[in-house]
Amino acid sequence: MSNLRLTFFGAAGQVTGSMHLLEAAGGRFALDAGLFQGRRAEAHELNARLPFDPRRLDGVVLSHAHIDHAGRLPLLVREGFHGPIYATPATRDLSAVMLPDAAHIQEKDFEFLQRRGKAGPESAPLYTMHDAIAVQDLIVGVPYRRITHLRKHLAIEFLDAGHILGSATVDLRITEGKSHRLVFSGDVGRSGLPIIRDPEPPSGPVDTLIVESTYADRVHESVADAEERLGEAIRRTAARGGKVLIPAFAVGRCQELIYSLHQLHRAGRIPEVPIYVDSPLAVDITTVFRMHPEVFDRREKLIANGGRLFDFPLVRYVRDVEDSKAITRANGPAVVIAASGMVESGRILHHLAHGIGDHRNLVLFVGYQAEHTLGRRIQQGDELVRIMGQEYPRRAEVETIGGYSAHADRNELLSWVRRLGGPIRRAFVVHGETPALEAMAALLRKEGVRQVHVPKHGEAFDL
Repeated sequence: MSNLRLTFFGAAGQVTGSMHLLEAAGGRFALDAGLFQGRRAEAHELNARLPFDPRRLDGVVLSHAHIDHAGRLPLLVREGFHGPIYATPATRDLSAVMLPDAAHIQEKDFEFLQRRGKAGPESAPLYTMHDAIAVQDLIVGVPYRRITHLRKHLAIEFLDAGHILGSATVDLRITEGKSHRLVFSGDVGRSGLPIIRDPEPPSGPVDTLIVESTYADRVHESVADAEERLGEAIRRTAARGGKVLIPAFAVGRCQELIYSLHQLHRAGRIPEVPIYVDSPLAVDITTVFRMHPEVFDRREKLIANGGRLFDFPLVRYVRDVEDSKAITRANGPAVVIAASGMVESGRILHHLAHGIGDHRNLVLFVGYQAEHTLGRRIQQGDELVRIMGQEYPRRAEVETIGGYSAHADRNELLSWVRRLGGPIRRAFVVHGETPALEAMAALLRKEGVRQVHVPKHGEAFDL
């Protein structure tokens, strides 16, 4: 039997940059290839310096399309990788939109900083639009519950992770010599969220578990409570003539917000104010959602078949730059949903530059804000924030609603682990900040897992 080895090159001791190298059955496969996010210079150095030769990779297994899991795929291609990338069909279609957008943002950010004379090596684009588009030729669409052989003695099966459209938990079987089962959780979603199905863990004994821990140290509020708070926040802000500015991930969070706003409007629980989805990426991704009703919950599938899931009178989808600028200049109450979710790029930066100094406005966070991101600095209450190289006083109200998180909380992660149903011989805890990593490790030990590791960046283990 050939060596079975696992090396952690991302989301180890932190949340972003998910990438794990599996050497098994005589092959080398990356589990995810995500971008690091946070401090610009530090993130750029980590992203640009690939930890292995991509030309020696036999393939990539992609859990989902979020940039912190898929954003380095174009860099792998640029550096010589030409192997298959295994992903669900919905992840394939989302990546076709998201990766070129990531390349475009990098190019535009670099041009902007060049014009201001502030473009250093840390702001250079990691890859081009051509590299991002080239990724699509390599993606092999693998439906849920279909066993697919990567090599003679190595097979995978995707199960619905319930995190975003197309997200997968990877059930990987090695049958060379003594059999070995490795489960990579990907990002585990929540039960009871609208639109997509609940998480579906594999069942039976597990030799090696790689599990996320983003919110293992806390419990979310319910979706119903989150929706009530969203309605109250809009009513309160509209009453004082302000705008609700919502940084949102273009995939998943944006569509869930639109769904909730639709329900609130139908129930007469929000005023008749315009709701702008100001993100060409979110518009394109909402189109991809419409293409994949097969992964929706049953009720939402029925609504989607009627074409009404993401459309109602108040919502306006904005593509044109001039229309976006008009929104920033307009007076009066409004709701503006724009990417990026961690306020690191995209049109939300322009809305905040114009609106964060107005006490009537509300900056409303509905998703995770990684350490050292602009979103985290605003969320934690910094009085002075730097946006696109310029400092602005923060006078706008800031609020966080946790119930819209697409990540399982402590109780949901515990339920997911228990539903595996069989003993777990060894576990690796990833994708979390230190308190969450430690909480998840403690939870696993309490559940009887004897070998629990919290790997460091670059740490390797023989399985």
